[in-house]
Amino acid sequence: MAPEPLFEIARRHFDTPEFRGIEFIEAECKTIINHVPGNYLPFSWTINPYRGCSHSCTYCSRPETPILMADGRSKAIADLSVGDEIYGTVVRGSYRRYVKTNVLAHWSTVKPGYRLFLEDGTMLVTSGDHRFLSDRGWKFVTGSEQGVGRRPHLTVNNKLMGTGGFADGPKGLDDYRRGYLSGMIRGDGHLGSYSYDRLGRRKGDVHRFRLALTDQEGLDRTQDFLADFGVPTQAFPFVAAGPGRRPMNAIRTSRRAGIEAIGDLIRWPTSPSREWRKGFLAGIFDAEGSFNGCIRIANTNAILIRETVEALRELGFTYRLERTSSPNGLVYVRPLGGLRENLRFLHTVDPAIRRKRTIDGVAIKGDAPLRVESIEPLGIDLPMFDITTGTGDFIADGVVSHNCFARPTHTFLDMNAGRDFESKIVVKVNAPQVLRRQLGAKRWKGEGIAMGTNTDPYQRAEGRYRLMPDIIRALIDYRNPFSILTKGTLILRDLDLLVEASKVTAVSTAFSIGTLDEDAWHKSEPGTPHPRARIDAVRALNEAGIPCGILMAPILPGITDDPKQLREVVAAAIDAGATHVSPILLHLRPGVREEFIPWLAEHYPDLVERYEAMYRRPYASAADRDALGRRVSGLIRALGGVRPAPEPPGRFHRGRNGDTPRRGGEQLTLV
Repeated sequence: MAPEPLFEIARRHFDTPEFRGIEFIEAECKTIINHVPGNYLPFSWTINPYRGCSHSCTYCSRPETPILMADGRSKAIADLSVGDEIYGTVVRGSYRRYVKTNVLAHWSTVKPGYRLFLEDGTMLVTSGDHRFLSDRGWKFVTGSEQGVGRRPHLTVNNKLMGTGGFADGPKGLDDYRRGYLSGMIRGDGHLGSYSYDRLGRRKGDVHRFRLALTDQEGLDRTQDFLADFGVPTQAFPFVAAGPGRRPMNAIRTSRRAGIEAIGDLIRWPTSPSREWRKGFLAGIFDAEGSFNGCIRIANTNAILIRETVEALRELGFTYRLERTSSPNGLVYVRPLGGLRENLRFLHTVDPAIRRKRTIDGVAIKGDAPLRVESIEPLGIDLPMFDITTGTGDFIADGVVSHNCFARPTHTFLDMNAGRDFESKIVVKVNAPQVLRRQLGAKRWKGEGIAMGTNTDPYQRAEGRYRLMPDIIRALIDYRNPFSILTKGTLILRDLDLLVEASKVTAVSTAFSIGTLDEDAWHKSEPGTPHPRARIDAVRALNEAGIPCGILMAPILPGITDDPKQLREVVAAAIDAGATHVSPILLHLRPGVREEFIPWLAEHYPDLVERYEAMYRRPYASAADRDALGRRVSGLIRALGGVRPAPEPPGRFHRGRNGDTPRRGGEQLTLV
């Protein structure tokens, strides 16, 4: 389903005595079934009737910051729109690689500005809360080494990852158009006038221009540029598609005036301007070039090779001539310098054919001169823009930039990942109605939907707004499989509905219960139902035939990972009929870390040093996580094992990705 703007304007803001300290922000949502990008989770779709902010990276860059688009061009971040296709990155094998992704959300605010100067001359203006990818991982622009503000942050001599600042493109002047037409038509077109004798009649004069291409973008640009100079052409099919062959279209004119005008337009200039050279390189690349890891321009004509080389030299590119053994004298001209120089070429000359501009799958290497030379506070507040993307990042002026996962309703209200997450609740008051519309759409394929993967659908606000009953009824009516992860015992209010749903579709549930220790629960999860009450809810769900497991999440090292405490949770889970028990060791992502460490210093000061050593990165070491898994697995076996979830009766559609929470899944909000 295509990305849409998430909300209409918020309808009203208020707080109430029965929910003291909580502000409700009622909003009309445009979509409620949200797509989960990537394929690393066992579900592809979620519903979150309530929204909180889960990351602190809330503001990015000044409006002019250029973002790398999926067509290889760049666009200012202020000009992006939801649904735009841009480049992000993913880790594949040993490298992080460029991949195409979509803009899922886009918004702005005003924040204190910082200016970064990089070794290659790139200047970045951003907020202190933004993160960039360095050769040592993700780092905030600002931070401190100690105290509440401690977080990974950039310092002088850190090196950012990417290609560096984008080059300025052509200005679109007449010289550029003439250069493009010269490169394209000389490289791939046919232009000529000739006469022939006709028996018993006057000589025949023939005037002909034709350009045939498989890539429509190059053909369209050529036709448009010719029209700009007053030369109309006709488009026509040239070669039909066949097995392993794309269709080829063409443009032509047979008018003498048109032929003469084209000849004048592509004449070699005596003193080519830089804009003409940019256009010529774009045209000859569209006609005779390729980009598959490196840019190459092929030709057999010595004059075209000479002009290509001179244009590259004039624009500051180094190059190599690669001569072949072909009898026709084929030569390749290849700009040197890797992806950094390839992108500079594409941005500088701006060829038309999108297929030849893709960098999809190309690895990000650390060879660009992107050392941080200075970080300066500007001393003023500036407009800042940020986006949410499918990959979690994007390319801002040539460097890999982390995006914000906070949704627009929180960012335009200037909320943060700490107290605001707990006290300012966005309520999607029309969620059930929007859900029915989306479930009834022809494009919806009935896939499994997970609830509770971001914010808890049975948090306190649900007691006031009662959105879940109508959401479940809609899922029942459309027989759509779903799962629910929660800490809220309020789910038992809807037990009859869940039982009704289980008769027509696949339903599963899970509770997050990290500990049964009273003291640890009071300190780490204030405001949540008592863990014993959650155990009782697990039992009630399973006894009613609704499969319910337990995520032991999060396990806090030194606080809730004592063998006796772990055994207590596992024993209670098995006694309650839990269908699975999955331990999840605490992880501290940026944004959560800044809230957790001060809490730890207040309640468990002796553990601060241990946590700082364990969590130099968001996740504890694989050895620590594996050790916890082995301990809990041993306890499960020793206590008799869990009861597998029964296969639901009847035959009905199950989502292709399943609908049960995965082992090692997401933790819910801790503090």
